[in-house]
Amino acid sequence: MLRTEDIMATLRMFQEEHLDVRTVTLGVNLLDCADPDVGRLCRKVGLKIRSRAGNLVRVCEALASKYGIPIVNRRLAVTPVSAIAAGGAEEAFCQIARALDEAAREVGVDLVGGFSALVQKGSTPAEEALIAAIPRALTQTERVCSCVNVASTAAGINVDAINLVADRIVELAHLTADRDGLGCAKLSVFANIPDDNPFMAGAILGFGEPDCVVNIGVSGPGVVKRAVEMLLAAEGEAADLGEVAEQIKKTSFRVTRVGELIGREVAAQLDVKFGIVDLSLAPTPRVGDSVGEILQAMGITRIGCPGSTAALALLNDAVKKGGLFASSSVGGLSGAFIPVSEDLALAEAARHGHLSLEKLEAMTSVCSVGLDMVVVPGDTDAATIAALIADEVAIGVVNRKTTSVRIIPAPGKKAGDKVAFGGLFGESTVMPVRGAGAARAFLAHGGRIPAPLQSLNN
Repeated sequence: MLRTEDIMATLRMFQEEHLDVRTVTLGVNLLDCADPDVGRLCRKVGLKIRSRAGNLVRVCEALASKYGIPIVNRRLAVTPVSAIAAGGAEEAFCQIARALDEAAREVGVDLVGGFSALVQKGSTPAEEALIAAIPRALTQTERVCSCVNVASTAAGINVDAINLVADRIVELAHLTADRDGLGCAKLSVFANIPDDNPFMAGAILGFGEPDCVVNIGVSGPGVVKRAVEMLLAAEGEAADLGEVAEQIKKTSFRVTRVGELIGREVAAQLDVKFGIVDLSLAPTPRVGDSVGEILQAMGITRIGCPGSTAALALLNDAVKKGGLFASSSVGGLSGAFIPVSEDLALAEAARHGHLSLEKLEAMTSVCSVGLDMVVVPGDTDAATIAALIADEVAIGVVNRKTTSVRIIPAPGKKAGDKVAFGGLFGESTVMPVRGAGAARAFLAHGGRIPAPLQSLNN
């Protein structure tokens, strides 16, 4: 039986603490759209998306009204596009991106992910053509997002692919120089990409997933922050870190339940499979909706100072434990995100110089995702960007976890300058990159860094 105080606590999450269903992401398998004629392929893609996703927005709006639960984004994730156009050239992939964008616009979704390639062990000519097409595809479309998986624990690190993608990031930044390189916000580079991630820019429908599936992303940094504050207000110094972790677990449990309720109803009304709840603390630039503010509530007065990594590790672990206890369908990334420009407290820490790129990289070893929405000087060369990607995916490969890089070289900006992207992308200070270019010779060797040893894991 539901207790009154539990019901009121859940209502308060939505009304006062910024809890929301951040995204309902419908995965659509496009393998049956493959065709050697790119025109026919694009028509098949449009027909499949319209038939599967035509009612998605209507169903989400009805359920948001029924339960009073905000559903912020409605999105699509499709089969990695490189797999459906195996013989395609660069222009063909741009044409497919435009078809995806048009279909997404017609069904009313906010974004579509899956303009992607999985190249952790090697790449085909089609995958290389897709990567080459990324800058044009993302600037010619409004809703299309892209990700490239360049590494995995099983396969190692594809340095050739990293070098290719780094060149494209620089090109994409210059193509969107009028928006401080914001086009790069629609491109993520991954290690160990999950097949069921509902969050952009890394959403794909992986191989082995159902033909059509609903995945839910729930976010509640404000809820967790408030829970920690209430515990410490009641118990003060008497509350140890184990009790803080327990409080976060309990809160995560309630949030996960809400996400699964919405996900299963959406799936039932669309007559498709329900997939997973991704319980990720994904912040926004709003006050009170910040992962950084949770760390501050726990006692980290300057984010990036010694102790920040340990506090983030506690938070990430407690979120996962609470979610797994609440549901057997937790998946995706599920944990704490630290996207610098999208998190008010993290952006402030970067502005004051407390949070450096090096410390941020250390923190990514214990949380979800990685170097996310990090703005660097516009003259940062491709070799340095490749080195940053290689470092971050190495953390994922060795630690058998997902990591990613979403980095934005801001044309014309230098370290210490401010960029304001607006909306959910927020704003940030341009972070300095120390030792730029010093790894150029290392990465120029190319090839593949072998997979790590799976035993003797000390």
